Amino acid sequence: MREPEMWRIGQLARMAGVSERTLRHYDRIGLLAPAAVDRVTGYRWYGVAELSRLERIRGLQRLGLPLRRIADLLDAPEAQLRQALAENVTSIHRDITALAATAAQAEDYLATPMSILPQQATVGPRRLRVRRLQLDHPSELAGLCAAPPTTLLTWLSGAPTGRFAAAVTTGRGGEQLTLPARAVVRAVVPPTTGVVQAGQDLFGWLHRHRLAVAGPSVEDHFIDAAGVHATVLEVPVHPVSLGSRA
Repeated sequence: MREPEMWRIGQLARMAGVSERTLRHYDRIGLLAPAAVDRVTGYRWYGVAELSRLERIRGLQRLGLPLRRIADLLDAPEAQLRQALAENVTSIHRDITALAATAAQAEDYLATPMSILPQQATVGPRRLRVRRLQLDHPSELAGLCAAPPTTLLTWLSGAPTGRFAAAVTTGRGGEQLTLPARAVVRAVVPPTTGVVQAGQDLFGWLHRHRLAVAGPSVEDHFIDAAGVHATVLEVPVHPVSLGSRA
């Protein structure tokens, strides 16, 4: 009877198109042990069963499964394997969607000069004491800012074309205003950029990303212990419906 054919690690590596290092790693993590190891020379020997197992490992890798999952599924029933693959496909599509959104935002930043880096977030409710105003031009807002911390609110959906409503926080008294929990787009205004320019850039970004203003915009002015000032713009948003005109 013919002796069963066996291969050393280098031969198997060449046959399967993998490296010897890969085969040693598979052995180390318990994924693919050799059929035998020579006690004297330390040579690893592999047979047809190991070749078949290796091809299955590589095939499952090409289907997108990581080694840690392959270790659990290599000898599992077909139904369990198919379920794992379906879950992995869903995860891959989710990652593709996230990457596509990231690429779109980066392309938008490259295509359109921007002074800010808008971020989407969800914020909790907020209570403020305010004094309401009617203004003719955004430049008037600067004169309303007392020493930080100060918060300004404006009821705008874009660059103003006439009088618009605003409010400024007061230390005491004034009207109590509650902002509900909401989805917002937030941006920190760089020290070299005016708030008016940053606001225009932010409204342009919302328009390009099909987001509509869903309430008063908030402009927070902060100062830290070192005397460094910062301004944060925050606009509540919701997606523009397909029937709406941007």
